[in-house]
Amino acid sequence: MIYTIQNIASLIKGEAVIINDVQIEHLLFDSRKIYTPQSSLFFAIVGARRNGHQFIDEVYKKGVRSFVVSHEVDVKKFPEANFIKVDDSLQALQTLGIEHRKNFNIPVIGITGSNGKTIVKEWLYQLLHQDYNIVRSPKSFNSQIGVPLSVWQMNEQHTLGIFEAGISKPGEMDKLEKIIQPTIGVLTNIGEAHSEGFNSLAQKEKEKRLLFRNAAIPDSVVINSINKEQTSTAISAIYKSFGYTIIIPFNDDASIQNAITCWQVMLHLGYDNKVIAERMKSLTPVNMRLELKKGINNCSIINDSYSADISSLKLL
Repeated sequence: MIYTIQNIASLIKGEAVIINDVQIEHLLFDSRKIYTPQSSLFFAIVGARRNGHQFIDEVYKKGVRSFVVSHEVDVKKFPEANFIKVDDSLQALQTLGIEHRKNFNIPVIGITGSNGKTIVKEWLYQLLHQDYNIVRSPKSFNSQIGVPLSVWQMNEQHTLGIFEAGISKPGEMDKLEKIIQPTIGVLTNIGEAHSEGFNSLAQKEKEKRLLFRNAAIPDSVVINSINKEQTSTAISAIYKSFGYTIIIPFNDDASIQNAITCWQVMLHLGYDNKVIAERMKSLTPVNMRLELKKGINNCSIINDSYSADISSLKLL
């Protein structure tokens, strides 16, 4: 898809001051991450701790010439810039994500849950990329900002989408569902993580399941046995009256649960279990927090660094 500033202004219903109707390829909200300024559109998002309008001058000096704003800006200070004025820059970003998603009629897997979203997404990529050209959330981009940025990556070459959705309070999933529009829904689990904004786990689950209101939910596998070895686990289960077995190269409980989730999705997609079982053997770890690594002198190192959707860290 090709978008110009004029196209985007029309889609998000903004008031535009257009100097040069350039094509837009990249969407920005972080002044520190500018790679192709001439084809980038900067959204000045107002957050709890940061106001994106404060960075317009800096972004302009770095070469960006297209902006979406919700506050008044002295356009004379930026003579080469295009401005689109809206009521809410974040809402405009989400609206653009919704409109872009409408152009694609491909299977899209929407993943939510308290834990395991990123690992399930990455493992599904490992298991399915031989058969699909996959677009997926980068790292842990699953917030109100991260989801539209993820969906914006979709193009005509993709044949499958896999996107995460994370929420911290009621009302947020309704917006994310409209952006992702998943055709297949995956709920990893419901736990206590990120529960501060909810009255109960029941309310939290109800909100998360809004992601699946127009999506198919894979049938469950009924686990018969889980046999852990030193470096692997054999899992046997019943799916639609048939018995199947897979072996994964992990033996921790979280990996077993995540592998079962991926198993359900692949069976839902119609894969023969022989293919699934063969690919499950080749799953590799996903670099996440609390990763245990070997150090020198018989020491172990716990890597607790984390690279995620910046907005989920509440830096705005």
